[in-house]
Amino acid sequence: MFTKILVALDNTSMSKHVFAEAVSLAKASGARLMLLHVLSPMDDSYPTPVYPGTDSLYTSLHAEAVKAYARQWEIFEREGAALLQSLANQAIAAGVETEFTQNVGDPGEVTCRLAETWAADLVVVGRRGRTGLSELFLGSVSNYVLHHAPCSVLTIQGRVPAEVDSPQQEMAVAQS
Repeated sequence: MFTKILVALDNTSMSKHVFAEAVSLAKASGARLMLLHVLSPMDDSYPTPVYPGTDSLYTSLHAEAVKAYARQWEIFEREGAALLQSLANQAIAAGVETEFTQNVGDPGEVTCRLAETWAADLVVVGRRGRTGLSELFLGSVSNYVLHHAPCSVLTIQGRVPAEVDSPQQEMAVAQS
């Protein structure tokens, strides 16, 4: 069975479902979890980039824009870390040995690289179900991971359970 499960997460309801499935699988197999969140430019909440001006007239405006970007980035990074800490605490409370990491880059590449360096037996990733042009232009993290991961991949897709009040309720919904 599996001993080390890497779980790729973002801040969506689908990821909550992926997390619940991964915790259930880890409990059943006695596996450890590694929770991964990737800070990616493809994320909807990624801070808006600042482009440097070439005219000295806009130097003070540019400096303010850079400061604003740095503040946005700090919030973006902090929210991701808080999500991971919260989920790790839930998994640990459920009796699953859990650690987490947050990295910057392309989600598919980062997931596969971590799967290799952490020696994961399994990667659990969600699938949003994009098709056609949206998948072509936006890419598919799950598709990339399926084709490049150094281990088995479990793709969670389909209907996401209705919103519930607590992660414990969500895990109960996923187990039923």
